[in-house]
Amino acid sequence: MTTVIFRSFMNKYCFRLAYIISGALCAASCSSIKNLSQPAADISSLKLISVYNIPFNFQFKNTTVGGLSGIDYNAEKKIFYLISDDRSERNPARFYTARMVINQTGIDSLEFTDVKYLKQANGDLYPGFIHNKYLTPDPEAIRYNPKSKLLAWTSEGERIVKPGDTVLNNPSVIFIKRSGIYKDSLELSKNMQMSFRNKGPRKNGVFEGMTFAENFKTLFVSVEEPLYEDGPRADITDNNAFIRILKYDLPSKKCTSQFAYKLEPVAYPAEPKDEFKVNGVPDILCIGNNKLLVIERSFSTGRTPCTIKLFVADLNSATDISNMALEGNKDFEPAKKSLVLNMDDLGIYTDNIEGVTFGPVLPNGKQSLIFIADNNFNAFEQAQVLLFEIDK
Repeated sequence: MTTVIFRSFMNKYCFRLAYIISGALCAASCSSIKNLSQPAADISSLKLISVYNIPFNFQFKNTTVGGLSGIDYNAEKKIFYLISDDRSERNPARFYTARMVINQTGIDSLEFTDVKYLKQANGDLYPGFIHNKYLTPDPEAIRYNPKSKLLAWTSEGERIVKPGDTVLNNPSVIFIKRSGIYKDSLELSKNMQMSFRNKGPRKNGVFEGMTFAENFKTLFVSVEEPLYEDGPRADITDNNAFIRILKYDLPSKKCTSQFAYKLEPVAYPAEPKDEFKVNGVPDILCIGNNKLLVIERSFSTGRTPCTIKLFVADLNSATDISNMALEGNKDFEPAKKSLVLNMDDLGIYTDNIEGVTFGPVLPNGKQSLIFIADNNFNAFEQAQVLLFEIDK
């Protein structure tokens, strides 16, 4: 079987395509892991090692690779899972597996090894919007549980409210086999259900981030933008924009608590000023002790790069806000947050970073952290892979 590899050489920002036999990388995938506990890290600073681009419109097994909005690492198999946010428009909703070779200078190569299609509970593929707009998914996050051997993925659903065309498709958290076959889903909290009124989640601003915690006993899921009842979306000035981070108990499949997390203002004004701008949370990652690494991604029309800020959110003293609305409410304590890195300070172009995972241990013995950018299937955007070293 032939697989496809992207390889970087002396200039780590220039890439070429190479074809090799997949068995050549067998030695990198033959070890097993006995300890299934989650990685944890006291992340005080990060060091950029390399930036890697997946070519635009790369074709793999009759699919277009793009829209990569979530990433996770299977340490036992030494493979990455990457989910595409293609809403069954170009190809059926899907995720990829890939291997990454990392050497002393950074990412040497990226090998796509397989693609799996997401299946509905009845075993069917998900339809595209033109075929069935009520069942079309919006995949965003993906995580692997080595204890259950299942993958979890999120869909943002859909909210279209206009005369003669109302579509309310709830967000969801779904568990699947590694083959893509449906296994189970989590119970959806009432305040996460789509509504034709300005209540609950906003369109395209729901379940973007997800991470297992407490050795896979719980699952945190983050909402990208504020619910309607929690106040306004982030703006260029501080307007108390709060998102929610939901904590699920996996045995019961129920949400046990919700926490407020305050967004930073949008980093730059839009040009023209009334055009689209946003700041929200595209992914989260448990780092232990009830703390999460949080990505905030800000974009403004008229400016090509995104501003990516990384924070550590401490939930230990945060109020459970499950039964309260936040707009105009001062009777709650949000998660404490501290800035780890503003990627604007790196002096590189940063695109639409939407996923993060712990990767393998680096050749120098330090833990890696890997980010993925969603290129939105747009030739003017980049499907970046960023490799960092964690400095403790």
